[in-house]
Amino acid sequence: MKIIGLTGSIGMGKSETAKIFAEQGIPVFDSDATVHNLLGPDGAAVEAVEEKFPGVKVDNYIDRKRLGDLVFGDEAALRDLENILHPLVIKERQTFLENSKSDIIVFDIPLLFEKNYQDQCDFIVVVSAPFKIQKERVLKRPGMSEERFMEINQKQMPDAEKRKRADFIIQTDKGLSYAKKQVTEIIKNIRKFDA
Repeated sequence: MKIIGLTGSIGMGKSETAKIFAEQGIPVFDSDATVHNLLGPDGAAVEAVEEKFPGVKVDNYIDRKRLGDLVFGDEAALRDLENILHPLVIKERQTFLENSKSDIIVFDIPLLFEKNYQDQCDFIVVVSAPFKIQKERVLKRPGMSEERFMEINQKQMPDAEKRKRADFIIQTDKGLSYAKKQVTEIIKNIRKFDA
């Protein structure tokens, strides 16, 4: 089994690219979706997060906006949150890996390099687009400001550095069919390594 680490900075088109892999029959472990589930109704992280950040729990789930307001711009609070979430995400990823029967799987991890997960992957795929397009995409998101975008972007490894470390780069600024073609090629190339 080959593990692809899929990553890319905010607004680069990583989620759409992950969908393309899934459409081609490659199982994708989505770290962001896992976090949503952990914080969602009866999620495994709900009680621990509420204990650390009192007042963020609503009914049986975490209000992500309230939580975001508390941790955004506060390094120590963000670290506390990551200390709760990361071990749970790693556990879920391990279960996904153990249960997968596919010859190739994808770990969709936004902070792959920043959190040093690259060594757990056989190939690294970086999703990329020019800065102007990245910024346009992100600023279309609800509740996003230029200041917030810049702060998130500064926390992430620069796109140029990610591209240097990639085995494959997917350009997402040339349309969906071009991205699909690139994904097909990557899968074909990785299968050749096994042949």
